Amino acid sequence: MFLSVFDVFKIGIGPSSSHTMGPMSAANRFLALLLTDDWPKPATAVVSHLKVSLHGSLAYTGIGHGSGRAVILGLAGEKPDTVDPDAMDGIIARVEETSQVCPPGHPAYDFKPDEDLVFDKKNPLPGHANGMTFSALDTQGRILLKRIYYSIGGGFVVTDTELEALRKGGSDAAKTVRVPYPFSSAREMLEMARSSGRTIAQMKRANEEIIVSRDELNARLDQIWEAMNGCIDRGLRNEGIMPGGLKVKRRAHDIHEKLNVEWRSNRPNPLLANDWLSVYAMAVNEENAAGGRVVTAPTNGAAGVVPATVRYFRHFHDDASIDDIRDFLLTAAAIGGIIKHNASISGAEVGCQGEVGSASAMAAAGFAAVMGGSPEQVENAAEIALEHHLGMTCDPIAGLVQIPCIERNALGAVKAVTAASLALKGNGEHFVPLDACIETMRQTGNDMSEKYKETSTGGLAVNVVEC
Repeated sequence: MFLSVFDVFKIGIGPSSSHTMGPMSAANRFLALLLTDDWPKPATAVVSHLKVSLHGSLAYTGIGHGSGRAVILGLAGEKPDTVDPDAMDGIIARVEETSQVCPPGHPAYDFKPDEDLVFDKKNPLPGHANGMTFSALDTQGRILLKRIYYSIGGGFVVTDTELEALRKGGSDAAKTVRVPYPFSSAREMLEMARSSGRTIAQMKRANEEIIVSRDELNARLDQIWEAMNGCIDRGLRNEGIMPGGLKVKRRAHDIHEKLNVEWRSNRPNPLLANDWLSVYAMAVNEENAAGGRVVTAPTNGAAGVVPATVRYFRHFHDDASIDDIRDFLLTAAAIGGIIKHNASISGAEVGCQGEVGSASAMAAAGFAAVMGGSPEQVENAAEIALEHHLGMTCDPIAGLVQIPCIERNALGAVKAVTAASLALKGNGEHFVPLDACIETMRQTGNDMSEKYKETSTGGLAVNVVEC
């Protein structure tokens, strides 16, 4: 099994990888398909009209997550990693005004968002909670092409047939690459580390370098970190009220100012570690909530945990190097890949244990690795962090990735460092294997009520409003 570090960490926009980046990418895929001969297009047919319906969790929380906006942007030809966040409102306004999308390389297609973009809460699609249907019609309103896509977390998008193949263990893209260390579980990862004498980061690097050169790998890892770090900086700098109607005030800027005053005064603070971890994580997720540029880690809803932990490491370790950051990201990606392969990173599928829980496990592993931990200690750190997120629901108020998501990232970062510290105090031996914890998370997610899986129909999303 091979899942690239750049599949786990993807540059995109907020507020959600599954509900924003996923629908935008699905629209990109549908547009690309229209230009091919890979569908039975009648000889004289001309596509003139597009329609989209969102189902399941996308229908319930899509407005708060910006799913409709993402579809419009995607049909206009914009992509998650290159769209200008400052230009998005203008693009959407033009589509609404003209009732057309004009993607580059395509003719103009009729598309009236109020009529052609449907949030269908009554008819969930069978494959996954995040389902979408894209249709292309001719001038007579006849459907020429219809495709179902699923956004399965972390910005990953698959068709219904691709999803079926994945669940059957078929030939997904992650399995077509032959790599020297093809671990698909934590147990296999540790066995390969022992037999090779390599660290987890070294094995992950060897796998990646089958695809790209060392120089390109390093450059792309540095780009990921620069995007993460830049997101923290913007979040610490920006102030005001976040969009969406809850009127939630950004707090990271004010907290950061207070911490800097305290830092310069050299006053003792027993909460110092927690404070810095929290403010870094909150900065990222406030940017995410505002629709800014973020990196999936492994999702947007959990995007603050890994960057906060890396930034904390750099802040308090003067000898931290760029190689340390690369090793951190490689180690974290190895853990994230195992979790995604054997369970899920989707809040709509397994709740927030799959998002912040996975992110905390990834961050704990990366932190333990750069602190000199053995592969066994790294695996132990990941297990501790994930274990103590088991059962966590995904119940965003008003469908917005704000409450409890922003603070939840702060606590996920704190747990990650605590888990790494506990693991580093031992020798790597522990009672619950990471694989068992991941399987428990999967089972817990399957048993969890749909009310608590990113539908905003239960938990805080209901009780706070009722109060």
